[in-house]
Amino acid sequence: MTAKILVCLAPGTEELEAITVIDILERAKFDVTIASTAFDGSLTMKAAQRVTLTADVKLVEVADEEFDCIVLPGGLKGAENFRDSTLLIEMLKQQKYDGKWVAAICAAPAVVLQHHNLYPDARMTCYPAFMEAIPEENRRIKRVFTDVLNHLITSQGPGSALEFAMEIVTLLGGKELTVKLAADLVTLPNLNYHQI
Repeated sequence: MTAKILVCLAPGTEELEAITVIDILERAKFDVTIASTAFDGSLTMKAAQRVTLTADVKLVEVADEEFDCIVLPGGLKGAENFRDSTLLIEMLKQQKYDGKWVAAICAAPAVVLQHHNLYPDARMTCYPAFMEAIPEENRRIKRVFTDVLNHLITSQGPGSALEFAMEIVTLLGGKELTVKLAADLVTLPNLNYHQI
């Protein structure tokens, strides 16, 4: 069965993270929906570095659908917009309750997940400048960290976006799929994606 993924966008989202994740998940042949959380309902928005991003749908249009993973790209402004979206926070709570995956990168783990205390027992990482927002006992200083018990994937920033996306693929599509993608993408050998 194909994994069904929701990637959220907001004004100020870090485009390198959003585009990398979307690209990799599409290459994996996952069923990817890109949803706008913009408060004015617009599908098109300026990202953190002024690239224009366009979503498929408004978040409210897919709020009742079930997803195997909800992805939150970072970017401070984008993460703040996610944090302030009541609908998105309710969807994240339901996702956790259902035991399904959430993947957050850069500012999103601290600014969204930690702010709302959505994963009080989870181990996570985030953008180094926001690390202090995560309680020391839960903090992990890794580029990508997966808390399997809490179905939570977190990552540090734009430079770790490829690893973050590949971790989502591995967990939802299997290592063989990751190996194939790594070969097609000519990833760095020291990332060890070629090892099953």
